[in-house]
Amino acid sequence: MSLLEQIRDPRDLDRLSDEQLADLAGEIRAFLIANVARTGGHLGPNLGVVELTIAIHRVFDSPKDPIVFDTGHQAYVHKLLTGRHDFAHLRQRGGMAGYPQRSESEHDIVESSHASSSLSWADGISRAFTVTGQSDRHVVAVVGDGALTGGMTWEALNNITDDNDRNLVIVVNDNGRSYAPTIGGMARFLNGVRTQALYRDLYLKSRSAAARVGGPAQALYRGVRGALHGFLSRAVNNDQLYSNLDIKYIGPVNGHDIAAMEEALRQAKNYGAPVLVHAITQKGRGYQPALDDEADQFHAVGQIDPETGAPVAQPASGPSWPSVFADEILALAEQNPRIVGITAAMMRSVGLHKLAERYPERVHDVGIAEQHAVTSAAGLAYGGLHPVVAVYATFMNRAFDQALMDVALHRAGVTFVLPSSGVTGPDGPSHHGMWDLALLQIIPGMRLAAPRDAARLREELAEAVAVDDGPTAVRFPKGAVGDDIPALRRLDDGVDLLRESDRKDVLFVPVGPFARTALRAAELLSAQGIGSTVVDPRWVVPIPRSIVALSAEHRIVITIEDGIRVGGIGTRLRQDLRAAGIDTAVDELGLPDDFLAHGTRDEILAQAGLTPQRIARDVVEQVLGSKVPRARAAEDTDTGAVPQHRG
Repeated sequence: MSLLEQIRDPRDLDRLSDEQLADLAGEIRAFLIANVARTGGHLGPNLGVVELTIAIHRVFDSPKDPIVFDTGHQAYVHKLLTGRHDFAHLRQRGGMAGYPQRSESEHDIVESSHASSSLSWADGISRAFTVTGQSDRHVVAVVGDGALTGGMTWEALNNITDDNDRNLVIVVNDNGRSYAPTIGGMARFLNGVRTQALYRDLYLKSRSAAARVGGPAQALYRGVRGALHGFLSRAVNNDQLYSNLDIKYIGPVNGHDIAAMEEALRQAKNYGAPVLVHAITQKGRGYQPALDDEADQFHAVGQIDPETGAPVAQPASGPSWPSVFADEILALAEQNPRIVGITAAMMRSVGLHKLAERYPERVHDVGIAEQHAVTSAAGLAYGGLHPVVAVYATFMNRAFDQALMDVALHRAGVTFVLPSSGVTGPDGPSHHGMWDLALLQIIPGMRLAAPRDAARLREELAEAVAVDDGPTAVRFPKGAVGDDIPALRRLDDGVDLLRESDRKDVLFVPVGPFARTALRAAELLSAQGIGSTVVDPRWVVPIPRSIVALSAEHRIVITIEDGIRVGGIGTRLRQDLRAAGIDTAVDELGLPDDFLAHGTRDEILAQAGLTPQRIARDVVEQVLGSKVPRARAAEDTDTGAVPQHRG
C-alpha cells in the first residue's frame, strides 16, 4: 500500500517521518498528474501547494481548526489529505467537485471560488470563536498572491489588524501568478521579496562554502558573498509592507520545504494573534510541461497526455467564442483608436490577449479587482475613450454596484463583454454565469446583446462599441461557436426572422445560441402540425418593438434563456406585453433560481428542460394539449419523443 493510500484523515500524517513526508509529496504529484490528465481540472495550482498543504494539516487540526482556501481550485491536495481519493469523475456529474464542497466533507468550509474573499471569512470565523470562548481553535486562510490584488483582502486586513485578540493565521501562497503572472505594485513588492529570498539563499551557501575551502577559492567565494551582501542591503525589507499593517510577519519561507513550513506555522500558531506567513511556491512544480507553459503553467487543463502535457485530440469543433471576440476586438481597435480593453487577471481567458499583444498600452490588467475595473472604465469613458471591460459573466456579479452607480448613472459609454455566460459546466455553482441577464437588465439605460453565432458576435460587438451615451453588454457562452445561423430577413428594428409559418401558433424568442434550440423545437412541432415563428432579438434589452407586435399575432410566446427565470428576459417581455395591452401567454423557459451542481453543459440544460425535445413536448402537452406540468415533465427521461397532436 502506498503512503497516499494510508492517508484517510489528516492525523494520519502525524506518524510519518521527514523522509516519508517527502515521498508522500511525490506520490501526491504523481497522482494529480495521472488523474487530472484523464478528467481535466486545475493542475498547476495544486502541484504548487503539495508541501504547503501537508505542513498545514500537520500543524493544525482540521476541521476543528477551519482551513479556508482562496481560491478553492488549489484544494485538491487538501481533499486527498482528508480522505477523498476518488478522482475518477472529478468535476463530472455525480463526481467530486473541483472546489471545496461542504456536502463532500466536514473539512471543506468555504465553497465559493471567487477570489479575495478568504480573509473576510477568516476574520468573521475567528471573531466568532473569540466571542464564544473557543480560544483553543485557530483559523487558517490560504490566499494566493494573485488574490491580494483584490480589494476585499485589504478591507479584511484593515479589520484583522485592528483587533489582535484571536487565533488567525494567513498563509500567502506566493507563486507570482493568478491565472497568469500577477501584476501591479503588490506583485512588484512580492517579486522583490522572492528575489531577495533567492539571493539570501545563495549568500548563505557562499558563506558556508567559503568556510570549507581556502586559498584562491576562498577569495572567490568572499567576492561573491560581498556582492550578494551588497544586493541584500539594497533590497526591499521583507517586513516593510506588512509591518505597516501592524500584523506579525513570518517569512519568506520555502513553501516546498515541509520542515521549514511546519516551523513557521507552529510559530504562527503559538503567537496568539493574527500572523501572516509568506510562503514562496512554484506553480506546476514537479511537472515539466506545466513549468514550460509560459501562458498559465497549466492553471486549468482539459484532458491531456500525462507524459507530454499535450491535449488529447478532440474532434474539430471550430473556433471558440472568446477567439472570435479576440479577433474582432482587435479589428475594431485598429479602426477606432478610442477603444481600450480592461481585464481582471484573465487576459487570455476572456480574449483580450491579441489586443494586448498588438497595442499593449491600450489594455489594462487590473488584477482580481472587478469593482475597480468597472469604475476605472467610467473614468476612461469620461476621459474620451471607449473601454471594453471583459470579465466572465459570473464575476460581473461582483461589480453590479459600480455598473449601476458609476457607469449607468453617469451615462458612460462602457461596453461589458461577458464570456462564459449561462451554464458553464464542470466548475459548478460559483462559475455558472446565470445571473447576468437578470442583474444587468435592471440597470437603467443598459443595452444588452446576445449573439447567436460568430457573425452576429462581430456585428453586435461593433454596434456596442459605437454607443457612447450609456452602457452596453455583449454576452456569449463557453465552448465552440458552431456554424452561422442565417436569417430569412432582418426586420426594421434589427430583429432577425429565422423561421416563419402560415400557422401562428408559437413565437419562439431565444436568447443568443438558443436560436439553434428553438429552430429544432420548431421542426419537431411542425411535424405535429403546429406552426412556429422563430426570431432572434439580437439585442434582448430593451425588448425590440417588433417582438411585441409579433407576440400579439401568436397563441403563445416561448422565451428560452440560460439565465435564471426569475427576472429574466422572459419576465421582461411578459411585462412589456402587459403594458401594451397584449394578453398572449408567455412561457418563460430558463434556469431555476438555485445553485446548480457541476456537470456538462448539456447535462445541466437537459435537467432544466432546455432541450428541443422537451420544449416541443411541453408545447404539445402543457400548452396545446393535455396540460402536463413542466415541473413533472422536467423530471422525466428526455427520450426525444414528442406526443402526437393534431389541431
